[in-house]
Amino acid sequence: MRIISERFGKVLYGFLFVVVLPAFLIAWAAFGDQNVPLPIIGSPEVGLMAALIGAIMMAGGVIALRVYGDGLPMSPFPPKNFVAKGIYRYVAHPIYVGFSILCIGASIAAESASGLWLVSPVVILGCVALVQGFEKHNLARRFGSAFPKPLIRIPSNESGAPGIWDRLSVCFLVLFPWLILYEAVKVLGVPKDGVSVFLPFEKSLPVWEWTEAVYASAYVFVVAVPLVAGSRRALREFSIAGLTGTVITLLIFLAIPIVATPRPFVLEGFFGNLLMFERSKDTAAAAFPSFHVLWTLLAARVYAERVPSLRHLWWMWAILVSASCVTTGMHAIADVVGAVVVYFLATRAKSVWEFIRSSSEKFSNSWKEWRFGPVRIINHGIFAGIGTFIGVSIVGWLTGPAHVASVLIVAFSSLIISALWAQFIEGSPKLLRPYGYYGGVVGVIVGAFFASLLGTNVWLLLASFCVAGPWIQSFGRMRCLIQGCCHGHEASPEIGIRYTHPRSRVCRLANLSGLPIHPTPVYSILWNVVIAFVVTRLWFVHASFAFIAGMYLILTGLGRFVEEAYRGEPQTPVFGGLRLYQWIAILSVVAGAVLTALPATGVPYAPQFSWDSLAAGFGFGLFTWFALGVDFPDSNRRFARLA
Repeated sequence: MRIISERFGKVLYGFLFVVVLPAFLIAWAAFGDQNVPLPIIGSPEVGLMAALIGAIMMAGGVIALRVYGDGLPMSPFPPKNFVAKGIYRYVAHPIYVGFSILCIGASIAAESASGLWLVSPVVILGCVALVQGFEKHNLARRFGSAFPKPLIRIPSNESGAPGIWDRLSVCFLVLFPWLILYEAVKVLGVPKDGVSVFLPFEKSLPVWEWTEAVYASAYVFVVAVPLVAGSRRALREFSIAGLTGTVITLLIFLAIPIVATPRPFVLEGFFGNLLMFERSKDTAAAAFPSFHVLWTLLAARVYAERVPSLRHLWWMWAILVSASCVTTGMHAIADVVGAVVVYFLATRAKSVWEFIRSSSEKFSNSWKEWRFGPVRIINHGIFAGIGTFIGVSIVGWLTGPAHVASVLIVAFSSLIISALWAQFIEGSPKLLRPYGYYGGVVGVIVGAFFASLLGTNVWLLLASFCVAGPWIQSFGRMRCLIQGCCHGHEASPEIGIRYTHPRSRVCRLANLSGLPIHPTPVYSILWNVVIAFVVTRLWFVHASFAFIAGMYLILTGLGRFVEEAYRGEPQTPVFGGLRLYQWIAILSVVAGAVLTALPATGVPYAPQFSWDSLAAGFGFGLFTWFALGVDFPDSNRRFARLA
């Protein structure tokens, strides 16, 4: 019977990923084209070639798992042995990488804007989420952490000279992806609502053609970094800083419509022709912050380490290249300054994280309470109140003063159902008044339908709450830090935070007092900042309401799937190897995909500030503060206690 059950499970799993998933993605791309008015990149030859490369990588992964691992790529029925041969000797996750490339290639071959700009990026993020939220943890449980690393990887943190695969890895994993992403931003074009950051006096500055020689030198020296670097550590630092800077910069490119149209000049010679040629291949959209400056500074750092005696010369070169961004008229001063800021953030990621980590640790142990007879006031409730005040105010401004009553109906519905959700899912004698995020999502949906009886568009309410959601969630996570809910499992001291306050759930319910644990609320806050950038931009480019709501569900689902893998709450049930909320996160992504493919449901309009919306936000913020920060600690009645 067990053998039959296992065979049926394998057939079902294979059918899901070989038939159902591809069919769903194809349908999503087909129906989603109506909502993705972006440039179409169509080339059957290029697309089919890319798809073939992706398919070969996937086939290589499947064959290697079968031959060397005695199994197939099925998470519930994993291979018996760890595989580091075949294609796995070169790439850690060839099936996921190949599938991502296949999706991009198929989209180009089919000339599908939705497939290229929506479905493929979500597939890539989904693969990353699956690796970070399941695969790496599953492999660590089964094989430990000492298994062989693939040849194509971020170089190790060692002082030895880099090998050929270290140098190639930087090209494959850092420089080439950056080039593809930058070209993608160029294809997207200059945003219609782009804002110039040129200062008034900059517009009259002369363009010095000859400085194009300095400006163009960056291309040669940056590309040569993998060949010149003298140690694996230098390549590793270059790679990590480059990837970090790329993520930050691309997020700014996509979320903030800043443009820098090159200043005009009278062409006089060779360097003028070279400058004009470069301008013809560039775009005003990918300017702030300047990638040119960022990569130059990162390269100078490597050259200075390689030849310490000339470090001042290399840094002078970096300064001159940065100045040439202005003297060639290619960038505004603000572009250069922005790149310098990104450079410092990217190269000091460890220091930035340590500041965030240590501050979070202090914050998480800052519980304070005040008793007034049977009533207790807890300090963490103020953050929930601030979050909902900001959130409801934002929703009120986005929907307009005529819909304040509808906004409040949705807000109260969200709070009430979040309490009911957590009560039935996580309630216990020690936890009488919990609140659940997904209950809040359900509450928004239910409330929006009730509010529609007042004449408010359901989709308008859903989309506006999705724009406000990341801010509500971020402040809510600050409350979580102090209360100790949504906490992580054990982590290394460099990553984890320690709870010592006896009132924290970490100490009372999870018995993790004094141990470093993953600061999962901090992870959530950081991801919600990204979501906020995306959904806010979608609102201002007038994406449809359903599309905004769909992208919110997709992004929150992907983030929550990964976050849950690092959580350590003992009351969360596990089914089929995944925590309950990971299954719900998957459902959230699927639901979001369906929403993005729906026909137009109305488009956003300009926010309308009103004192009524502000007053509604303040009133609901007070109510939320009471609900999440005031309780009756001596009572055992349902909903009486917060701790």
